[in-house]
Amino acid sequence: MTATTVTSLDRMIDIYEVFQSGQTPLSLTELAEAANIPKSTCHAIVSTLIARGYLYTLSRPRALYPTRRMLDVMRDICAKDPLVERATPVLERLRDATRETIILGKRQADSVIYLQVVEGLHAIRYSAKPGEFKPLHSSSIGKALLGSLKEAELRTWLKERRLQAITTATKVEHEVLVQDVLDSRKQGYFVTRGENVSDVWAIAAFINVHNEPLAVAVAGPQHRLENNIAEMAQLLVASCSFLSRQLVHD
Repeated sequence: MTATTVTSLDRMIDIYEVFQSGQTPLSLTELAEAANIPKSTCHAIVSTLIARGYLYTLSRPRALYPTRRMLDVMRDICAKDPLVERATPVLERLRDATRETIILGKRQADSVIYLQVVEGLHAIRYSAKPGEFKPLHSSSIGKALLGSLKEAELRTWLKERRLQAITTATKVEHEVLVQDVLDSRKQGYFVTRGENVSDVWAIAAFINVHNEPLAVAVAGPQHRLENNIAEMAQLLVASCSFLSRQLVHD
């Protein structure tokens, strides 16, 4: 794949994210400006998307908007994701038991990517979307995935990295994070206390599926989780144990 192809793909995604953000039809000029793409390049990408049925045009005022085709394509693909398809019923049962938001994630390079999010049942809850990226050092899933490493591997990963303070509670000192991860691994679960999102606490545990570490988290507002860590952790660890057996024998 050439650099030009990669850039075109990147810009096509930018176009869709502009529509996601604005949720309104845009002229070619408005779209190019919002996506920070040269107008000629934007025109070429838009022409292809129109020809393939992914965008349509409005004549008065002349503007563009996505059709449902991308949604249908992605729905068909996501519906048959073998990992998420098998994991979701377990995540939903854990959500029902805790009433909090449940997240399945894995490591992708130096970040966590959310693979599935089952939102909590409370009106006030932690909200997220599949495909979101979170830092390894400040998210509960990230700390759980770091906890799946040997101590030497963890220290090697940290050696040349400067950890960013996502909130005032984020652990940015290497030794503090290492000790937190090691202590958490002994107790079998990992906790973030407003380290990634202020006033949001989360509890996570990791599982290994065919030598691939995954992690599940329970996340919610501090006022509901801080006095229920042990209970939530017990439900989480039991669900992870069940999920691990199910996925390994898939």
